[in-house]
Amino acid sequence: MTDATGPRLAGRAEGVHLNDTGRAQAAHLAGRLTGLRPAALVSSPLERCQETAEAVAAQLGVPVITDERFVECDYGSWTGRGLGELADEPLWRVVQDHPSAARFPGGEALAASSARAVAAVRDWNDRLLLASHAAPAADAPSAPQDPPVYVVCSHGDIIKSIVADALGMHLDLFQRLRVDPCSVTSITYTRTRPFLNKLNDTGESLSASLPTPAEASGDAAVGGGAGSQETPADAP
Repeated sequence: MTDATGPRLAGRAEGVHLNDTGRAQAAHLAGRLTGLRPAALVSSPLERCQETAEAVAAQLGVPVITDERFVECDYGSWTGRGLGELADEPLWRVVQDHPSAARFPGGEALAASSARAVAAVRDWNDRLLLASHAAPAADAPSAPQDPPVYVVCSHGDIIKSIVADALGMHLDLFQRLRVDPCSVTSITYTRTRPFLNKLNDTGESLSASLPTPAEASGDAAVGGGAGSQETPADAP
């Protein structure tokens, strides 16, 4: 979480760092991932994602790899503006109800950001699967290989797009999904279909997952939203 999360659309604005709550959330997330041995830890280049990924890297002992394809959607002239103000824009209803047709002024189309993120996931799947199936040494016994596990630190709308693709949902339905800061979403990709294992898991009680005021009105939180805004109880 950052100071911009919730009231403003941070987008790709520079200098948006985790605040105290965000750092506590990142530490909580890192603790939840203890014991995981990912083949890669990949992050968006934006500061808030890099800081979250570094907390995970310190816990898991793996380096952070930056992949530009997981960067936030480019919201163009919407970047940095208040969500309450943006809700009065004619484009707001398109973003909410027909996001596959939404292109932000001076920025990116949601369909384009979805396509690049899904392509990045497929690329990492293929790359790590190929590495895990590399031919063993001639004198090494063959053994079944576990599918590679990797971690990606990205942004709400990007993660929602990846989940929608995994579920075979049209992008116009992705606003029905919710992804909070430092939540865990897990997808297993197989030869025939993906399986969604977890969605928006923050490790908190159910009360922290109740609808926000904006969601109660029927609108999704553009840019991902702020979630419960609670500091994890077990955070240092």
